Amino acid sequence: MAPTEAAILQNYLLLPARLPSIISLQEFTSLFPKSQQSSPQVRALYRDLQQQRNAIVDTVSASIDAEVKHAKALRRTIIRTKKEGELEEQDDEIEIERALFGSTSVTITPKQHSLQSIIPDLDSAIADLESDLQKLEEEESTLLESIKQAAGNMSDLRYGRLSNPNLTSEVIDGLHGIQETCKQKRLI
Repeated sequence: MAPTEAAILQNYLLLPARLPSIISLQEFTSLFPKSQQSSPQVRALYRDLQQQRNAIVDTVSASIDAEVKHAKALRRTIIRTKKEGELEEQDDEIEIERALFGSTSVTITPKQHSLQSIIPDLDSAIADLESDLQKLEEEESTLLESIKQAAGNMSDLRYGRLSNPNLTSEVIDGLHGIQETCKQKRLI
């Protein structure tokens, strides 16, 4: 059985997202200078980051649940619209017959067409169908590219390959900046 939308989103966005699965407390502590590694504030900072990360994961989880509900409602709307469209198609056929053959109260007698009178209408219908088909193919290729890109981005998240290769050094620099600020305020 194919995975559901919810399963795909949860596997790619929630499972690897908790802070301990990204970096353990020991690894986090090792990023600080040796003199600060035993400080209780490092552990407090890690716990704070963990709480922030958990809040984000909970928000993403709620968004996934909302998206699943929205998708179900959308499917129901599409089915309902399709059923209504089938009813309208029947009405459209009657309207086409009336346009081609005229309206009669009891029976519809077909208008006699010659080869010369029907060919322009058929050519016009063929041109319209080809145009619609070309638009659908273009839309299909656009959607396919979008899906491939989204799948590639999710794969990058799952395996830790981010688009910013300097992210680790930027985080370390940010932590050093926090440490310097704390030293200036005599918190550490």
